[in-house]
Amino acid sequence: MRLRNWQQKCIKIALAKYKSTVKHFLTLATPGAGKTVMASVLAKRLYDEKLVDIILCFSPSSVVSADFADELSQQFNARFDGSIGALGDSYTYQALNTLNENVWQLFEQYRVFVIFDEIHHCAGSSIEDANSWGSPILNLIKEKAAFTLSLTGTPWRSDSLPIALSNYCNESGQINCDYVYGLKEAISDKVCRVPQIIALDNNKITLTKSEETTTFTNFFELLKAKVISYSELVTNELVIENLLLRATNKLNEIRSINPRAGGLIVASSISHAHVINTIMRSKFNSNAIIVTSSESEPDKIIKQFRQSDSEWLISVGMVSEGTNIPRLQVCCNLTNYRTELYFRQILGRILRMTDSGNQDAFMFMPAEPNLIDFALRVAEDVPGELGKVKIFDIEIENEKSIVLEPLDSPPKVLAEEGDLFNINLDRLINNEKTAETNLKNNSKTPLAKVANNLILNGDFNHRPIKPEGLDELLLFDISDEAHAKLEQLNRLFI
Repeated sequence: MRLRNWQQKCIKIALAKYKSTVKHFLTLATPGAGKTVMASVLAKRLYDEKLVDIILCFSPSSVVSADFADELSQQFNARFDGSIGALGDSYTYQALNTLNENVWQLFEQYRVFVIFDEIHHCAGSSIEDANSWGSPILNLIKEKAAFTLSLTGTPWRSDSLPIALSNYCNESGQINCDYVYGLKEAISDKVCRVPQIIALDNNKITLTKSEETTTFTNFFELLKAKVISYSELVTNELVIENLLLRATNKLNEIRSINPRAGGLIVASSISHAHVINTIMRSKFNSNAIIVTSSESEPDKIIKQFRQSDSEWLISVGMVSEGTNIPRLQVCCNLTNYRTELYFRQILGRILRMTDSGNQDAFMFMPAEPNLIDFALRVAEDVPGELGKVKIFDIEIENEKSIVLEPLDSPPKVLAEEGDLFNINLDRLINNEKTAETNLKNNSKTPLAKVANNLILNGDFNHRPIKPEGLDELLLFDISDEAHAKLEQLNRLFI
């Protein structure tokens, strides 16, 4: 198996540090970069060099845990299910507090290499500030493991607690990552796709309460007034319909080139997921697969979707960080959960590069101010305002937790793809004209009545949100004609 350059470099650096005096290694690699493969190959190298005897892995979900077990089994040609003769096992973080004594005895008898995927879920610099997942790592694994490898694509926590097994500079509060591989580097290396984020808005919103009518000209004004919640907005059927219109048109366009391309819709609740599926069937003649915690075998549903050519998967909390479905290229963000960490993890599901002819990656979302801010900062590894680490009630503020070095040379993602880019722009422009026609026709018929006397009776419009720092990756070395078409496309969006 041929490793990517970043994976080779990371493994080389990790091995060198392990062979010195370092026991714990933290890798930041952007979502979709291939952390599972890198970690599994590193485990095999340590085993082959007789530095470890057993490999244990912990991850935030059963889907990711199973993927790690499969990858380790492939690298070692051995079982990783904890049975007799296995070389290790793969668990979820939930299992940390329920493992029996036999597992903990392994650390006394063998040299154990432990992989922590998405380590930011585990908090604590000591027992005083550790959360339920960080506590057993600090008390039972940190000192007894031969080596540990921590992986993350989003190295911060919304609660400002330190991440377990991580080091922070005393003066600046910067997290010290042993290896960093950012999104801009991944796009330049053609490891990840360029994200294109489209925000949906409405220019005439009427709200009637207690016989008083108020009109708003966009979602920002509506939400700022705090007259309804964001949850009510994303469950509004008109909002759902108009987001799905654009998302389904985009996926159909991509599937004309990549027949197996898929789309992900992230819903707010199980009932919300079923409402979305009903709209998909009635308005767009498309039937989605739903995966939630209420299904008896959600992991099996996700694996079947990964291997199929089905169009849409609707998820409630089941497909976020670490879930590997490379054929996903379109995402519709309808969750009411608004943190930057979750936003980036959802976006990461559509960024994995494949060998298919089209490598577009589109997220569609309501034009909510926080989401737009998150989108603009996508190219950064750690947002400034989230770079606060609280240890023992002492806050350390930093402008940016990790500063990436500039690339040695300008990326040439589109340098040799001018013709293809022109064709795609033509197709997108024609597709958006069709979308606008459909919207005008739809506006003549009475659509969904909205709860709380909220009526969206204006025009729906959408615009691209350009992530800061990625413009050069989209526009480097393309023809004047392509630039002109891009301007035409932007006018259509606005």
